[in-house]
Amino acid sequence: MEESKGKVCVTGGTGFIGSWIIKRLLEDGYSVNTTVRPDPEHKKDVSFLTNLPGGSQRLQILSADLSNPESFGAAIEGCIGVFHVATPVDFELREPEEVVTKRSIDGALGILKACLNSKTVKRVVYTSSASAVTTIIGKQEEIMDESFWSDVDYLRASKLFGWSYAVSKTLTEKAVLEFGEQNGLDVVTIIPPFVSGPFICPKLPGSVRDSLSLIFGNKGFGFLLQTPVVHVDDLARAHIFLLEHTNPKGRYNCSSCLATVERLSELFSAKYSEFQLPTLDSFKKIEGIKLPDLSSKKLIDAGFVFKYGLEEIIDDAIQCCKKKGYL
Repeated sequence: MEESKGKVCVTGGTGFIGSWIIKRLLEDGYSVNTTVRPDPEHKKDVSFLTNLPGGSQRLQILSADLSNPESFGAAIEGCIGVFHVATPVDFELREPEEVVTKRSIDGALGILKACLNSKTVKRVVYTSSASAVTTIIGKQEEIMDESFWSDVDYLRASKLFGWSYAVSKTLTEKAVLEFGEQNGLDVVTIIPPFVSGPFICPKLPGSVRDSLSLIFGNKGFGFLLQTPVVHVDDLARAHIFLLEHTNPKGRYNCSSCLATVERLSELFSAKYSEFQLPTLDSFKKIEGIKLPDLSSKKLIDAGFVFKYGLEEIIDDAIQCCKKKGYL
């Protein structure tokens, strides 16, 4: 058996971000425990994880559920680091926000308690969301850093699209940082915006689809006139960077560039003329969503280097969608 850099745990390993973090960790020489939701009938195909280079030797898949926080203990035991990526996502509001938020917070705190009990975990990296930063009352800032927190009362009152998810991510991120401070556990959070690029999970990730909404059409979030984005590989690398960094503190935005509908239209027209795109004039009639940019200065100042710009993000997303039959 090959030597490992140490064992780490990734929760939510079958998702878009979690699976790419696992791919990167295995490439970097780590042993990985990952958690998936219980699947008594073994219907879920996890071969895309087990077939990764190094997967047969250094990847272990365990069952755990945020509704049962104690279920993560076995996956965390013996690990030096934990990436908590798993999160309840319920944009259709099938459950009350309070239920989703409680599951998210209780699950996260249960994972942190297991980290404390393990005596081996040196750091926890929690995957938050730009939705925990960007929703505030009043004049919207053009660029937002880690000092901003979304206004939970405003979210609950306004019922904006995705408000329940934004509430759960905001309150869970606050809870994990507070737990870390109170219990002497090293916890940092990473805040991605829209994540796009290639994917190894079988299902088309919603954020990839939405980043290509000019091609796919508006399927859910609402038409995005402007949004910060990051390549999934940069995001995975940033997670590992924060695990390995000597002394990271608090929150870290992880956004590499701002995508505007004008810039995307230029890219698609220049390189992907086979797609029927709406004209730029037609955008003027659309009540679209303009999300503020996220400043990643803190992460860059810590030494992280982004590898991918907007053109590479879009190229990689489109090529992967074509290869997997979505385009």
